[in-house]
Amino acid sequence: MIRRLFIYLGKKIRNTIDFFYPPFRKYVSIQFFRYGFSGVLNLVFSWFSYFVFYQFIIQKRLVNLLIVTLSGHVASLVANFILTTFTGFLLQKYVTFTHSELKGRKQLVRYVEVAIFNLFVNYLGLKILHEGAGIFPSVANVIVSIITTVISYFLQKIYTFRTKNSESSK
Repeated sequence: MIRRLFIYLGKKIRNTIDFFYPPFRKYVSIQFFRYGFSGVLNLVFSWFSYFVFYQFIIQKRLVNLLIVTLSGHVASLVANFILTTFTGFLLQKYVTFTHSELKGRKQLVRYVEVAIFNLFVNYLGLKILHEGAGIFPSVANVIVSIITTVISYFLQKIYTFRTKNSESSK
């Protein structure tokens, strides 16, 4: 029942995204366009959910987890990372990479692995570009985001949502 709902919603979202694709046809594949569009949707959702976590759920307070106490903004970041990793997975599974034969659980584990890898690449990239090269943090973040988006696309395509036949951009 829930799976059918995700398939239905994925198809509706895919059709909406595909409506905006024609001007970009010369530059990127439909699959990469869907990947980027879904990623932007998840990014905007991430901004909104972080705000809700920080302002209304955690209410800017410290969160005591017995072994460690997190500041409100860090606790919101952790909760938001968990939520948006899950929503990002659903978007990629049901909108972008719909032809993978791998089981959903295996895809989810691999998706989380790639997300954690990207988090590490983001951290390392910001350290190198900002602290090492002296690039302004926001500019460094944009550069690293572009790099991780491309890396992530290929990791998701080849590893997370792999298909037997390489043609998965239908």
